[in-house]
Amino acid sequence: MTRIGIILGSTRPNRNGEQVARWVLDIASQRDGVEYELVDLRDYPLPHLDEPVPPSMGEHTQEHTKRWAAKIASFDGYVIVTPEYNHSTSGVLKNAIDYLFHEWHDKAVGFVSYGSVGGARAVEHLRLVAGELMMADVRQQVTLPLASEFKDYSELTPSDASVDALGTLLDQVTAWSEALAPLRARS
Repeated sequence: MTRIGIILGSTRPNRNGEQVARWVLDIASQRDGVEYELVDLRDYPLPHLDEPVPPSMGEHTQEHTKRWAAKIASFDGYVIVTPEYNHSTSGVLKNAIDYLFHEWHDKAVGFVSYGSVGGARAVEHLRLVAGELMMADVRQQVTLPLASEFKDYSELTPSDASVDALGTLLDQVTAWSEALAPLRARS
């Protein structure tokens, strides 16, 4: 069965990302034939890059990295939920991505973002990173502007258009995850 990780890319107190990630998981879990799992970066505390760059496959030295690598390697694709901080993604998400290399290869990724302009600029940054990691980023993106998709800038109230966009994103991530399976099998 295809496994998709929904990565919650913020660890801040009172983060909006948790409700966004749970919304993604709730919608995704209604689908058949794919297994989804929420991966909260709070559960994977990683100091700032304390591994060789890039480590060879399976040669991680730190226990926290081995645990993170095993979790990421267990998925066929990802939906990354990212905030936008200062025209980019969160430092904790970028650090978590940079910890690994081979574990990301030949996997699909889609982005759900939130922020003052829906997090679009954070995703622009992440698409460049995904390309370097040999990930296939799907075209569909879900952007959730704080002013229109959150009541009082804090309570997620997704529009019908956002729900539809999420459905398309999940379709694309699933299709690309399955299409890339032969490449992953060769690794």
